[in-house]
Amino acid sequence: MSRVQPVRPSAPGRQPSTSHDQLSHVALELFFDRGFEATTIDDIAAAAGIGRRTFFRYFPSKNDLPWGEFDVLLERMTVFLDSLPDTLPIIEAVREAALEFNRLPDSEVSYHRRRMELLLHVPDLLAHSTLRYAAWRGVVARFAARRLGADELDLEPQTIAWVSLATCLAAYEQWLREDGADLLALLGDSFTILAERS
Repeated sequence: MSRVQPVRPSAPGRQPSTSHDQLSHVALELFFDRGFEATTIDDIAAAAGIGRRTFFRYFPSKNDLPWGEFDVLLERMTVFLDSLPDTLPIIEAVREAALEFNRLPDSEVSYHRRRMELLLHVPDLLAHSTLRYAAWRGVVARFAARRLGADELDLEPQTIAWVSLATCLAAYEQWLREDGADLLALLGDSFTILAERS
């Protein structure tokens, strides 16, 4: 039986209010109850108490739901990286940004774990995830390029971006394998390993 509770309207005749986060949470619950492939947009909209058209005001597709407001997070990550002192080594700066990017309130940790389980292991999401990972790498490559006085498509910024992504994904996979593991600690350790082995 589904654990999802629909968002209730605050007054008769009014559409229920929702947000990107609420809609994403409803979808994550359904994906884990029914499976990603078996859950439709109509299922998600009904569970959230909104219409199909309203759904598309928040997310362009079902595949975007596990990512939440990813574009907003990338904008914040860009601002955070640019706020760091130029004296901080590039990899250390990316490490700090990765930690900040994954610093969540306790109430969000279980959703984040579910989100990453889907993004890393559901075949239907892997192709879409590639696009999102490319956007994340773009933020890192542009930052590295600025610091290096290079173009973001040059080999060195691209290598830093790809290696940084792999470092984060290794930490995520370890986190999903270990119940009760601390994601921030694993991310920090993963970047430490990268720095020590470079």
